[in-house]
Amino acid sequence: MSSLAADERLGDVGRMRRLLVRPELGAVVGAIAVFVFFASQSAVFRSVSGIANWLDPAATLGIMAVAIALLMIGGEFDLSAGVLTGTTGLVLVTLSTRFGLNVWSAMLVGLVVALAVGFANGLIVTRTRLPSFIVTLGTFLMLQGINLGVTKMITGTVQVSGLRKAPGFESARVVFGGTIGDSGFRVAIIWWILVTAVATWVLMRSRAGNWIFAVGGNEQAARAVGVPAARTKIALFMTTAFAAWLVGSIMALRFTSVQANAGIGQEFIYIIAAVIGGCLLTGGYGSAIGASIGAVIFGMADKGIVFLGWDADWFMFFLGAMLLLATLANRMVRRYAEEVKH
Repeated sequence: MSSLAADERLGDVGRMRRLLVRPELGAVVGAIAVFVFFASQSAVFRSVSGIANWLDPAATLGIMAVAIALLMIGGEFDLSAGVLTGTTGLVLVTLSTRFGLNVWSAMLVGLVVALAVGFANGLIVTRTRLPSFIVTLGTFLMLQGINLGVTKMITGTVQVSGLRKAPGFESARVVFGGTIGDSGFRVAIIWWILVTAVATWVLMRSRAGNWIFAVGGNEQAARAVGVPAARTKIALFMTTAFAAWLVGSIMALRFTSVQANAGIGQEFIYIIAAVIGGCLLTGGYGSAIGASIGAVIFGMADKGIVFLGWDADWFMFFLGAMLLLATLANRMVRRYAEEVKH
């Protein structure tokens, strides 16, 4: 036992080194910097109501960013995730208001639709070996057309509304679209924390997490050692679809109506949040917690700019700058992590 302990081949990696190679390190530093900046400029921003205000968009974005982060770690992308949130919301509101279905039943149908889309994306990617960017771009365009065409065919407009009068609405809204008591904090925050916790456990403590990192790092090598690469990737696409269903349901129950173009363009925001949180575009590296912190940065910037009275157009500049800085930081952290391993 003593000879094993003294084996010079067993390097002792200290706590500081372990901290420095964490994927979410850059996001943590960025979040602290953004909070300090806006909090020092606005008393409203750092108040309880202000925190509730900027955690609201961070929650729904965070749910999707975590799912997208898992998929990116697995080496794939999903450009249909944003529009799928709109599809599931439209299914919910349309079935409840136009066909008299109970809200809970309509949500179940929406979940089936979402999982079917996710399964189809994953199956096509794994069977054809086409880039997921192309496959999900095609899905994005098809869903966009379906959302607009079916909505106009049923309602004559580009919006479906009236969910408040549907059976089961009040109970469903308490669970998905309400607030936590009188605190002003949305229930979506709880869902966000739950999704982040489960995703983190899967990545760090389960065999499935090892498979995700393996297929994202080197799919051929992963297959060679028995990793079910195809099943893992299909499951990841279905996880992203589940998150889209959850966010779509939350938004539909909160606003009681859905526009046919809901969610379009959000897919890039999800990817940006995941990259800011430490995910590499090349796969095999990332963190669910980091993606959530990336969503927090988004929420703080989104509302902080409003609190300071700035032109909202500056928000897109901020996003672009954060994306570039995060990509550079992630590259440096990744190189340092590889050096530590050697």
